[in-house]
Amino acid sequence: MRQLSVEGSWVHEPTVLEDSRGSFHEWFRAEDFAKAAGHPLSLAQTNCSVSQRGTLRGIHFADVPPSQAKYVKCVRGAVLDVVVDIRTGSPTYRQWEAVRLDDANHRSLYVAEGLGHAFMALTDDATVVYLCSEGYAPGREHGINPLDPALGIEWPGDIAPLLSDKDAAAPTLAQAEEQGLLPSYEKCRAYYEELARP
Repeated sequence: MRQLSVEGSWVHEPTVLEDSRGSFHEWFRAEDFAKAAGHPLSLAQTNCSVSQRGTLRGIHFADVPPSQAKYVKCVRGAVLDVVVDIRTGSPTYRQWEAVRLDDANHRSLYVAEGLGHAFMALTDDATVVYLCSEGYAPGREHGINPLDPALGIEWPGDIAPLLSDKDAAAPTLAQAEEQGLLPSYEKCRAYYEELARP
């Protein structure tokens, strides 16, 4: 697993074995994950979303603790997956990194608790699966507008974004900070340390 520029996020780039029958790859290995993240991935829920081209989902996050870490893979088509550091006080606060996930390179992305997550479907029927550390809890879930100009996420310019009403109405990062919705880096670090205890 390769660590990204935003602390708490990694990309897994598997070896894909191909022959005349098709291909095979390992998209999650518990041992490799624990070595990178410093703790095992607790699996509480799995999700699958299918999106038409241009669908933009996120930026989503949940209260820490326990929040909801995600291990994300695109099993059909392609998406531009983005992790955003929304942890106040973090050295990389407001920074983001994008990774293309698709059914050719078979990368997976891990997004730790307290980070923001979003993706745009680059193809029709883009199918994304998530391994989640916690179940969905509406009272703890929040969003930030993925088109917030202050964040400046570089979504593909040739694709018109299609947002849900909820995501379109989400606050900007600055508004979310003013409303006290954002997790603190200090609280996230303490939670990561708690997860790493045997």
